[in-house]
Amino acid sequence: MELAIGNYLTLTTQSGSQSYRFQNFHIGATASFEGQLYGFMPFGFSGISINRTGDNTEASLIFPNNEISRNWAVQAVTDRWLGTVYVMNLDPDNTTTGTKMHQCIGQVASGEWDETSLTLRLNTVLDAVGSDVPLRRLTQSIVGNLPVSANVRLR
Repeated sequence: MELAIGNYLTLTTQSGSQSYRFQNFHIGATASFEGQLYGFMPFGFSGISINRTGDNTEASLIFPNNEISRNWAVQAVTDRWLGTVYVMNLDPDNTTTGTKMHQCIGQVASGEWDETSLTLRLNTVLDAVGSDVPLRRLTQSIVGNLPVSANVRLR
């Protein structure tokens, strides 16, 4: 049995009105996964890195630096697109089969490029420490009157 690992990537605007789908395994081919077509683009996925305190959850996507990728990458950073990466166990001879091993969802938080590569960083939408949905905004209706001076003491 052969183990072949590749990545499928979906980048979606915040409104969900537009998305890009890429895969990095079947060179020069279009692959199918869950009823969607993924065109080939050479890219790398770093996976998620978490430090010991659990507050650095970040993944990196690395693309070739060219005029085409720069155009949508700048828009992805500016508009904070959502990225979904599927780590797949794939059949090298069949573009329509594959088993999802892992899924990473994050928001494009930053990007950079040099002469040859373009990097997008995905931050998770979950709090790494508490595994909660993003924090709520504290308002007067939730917590009552807020102090108006810096002289606050806890008992």
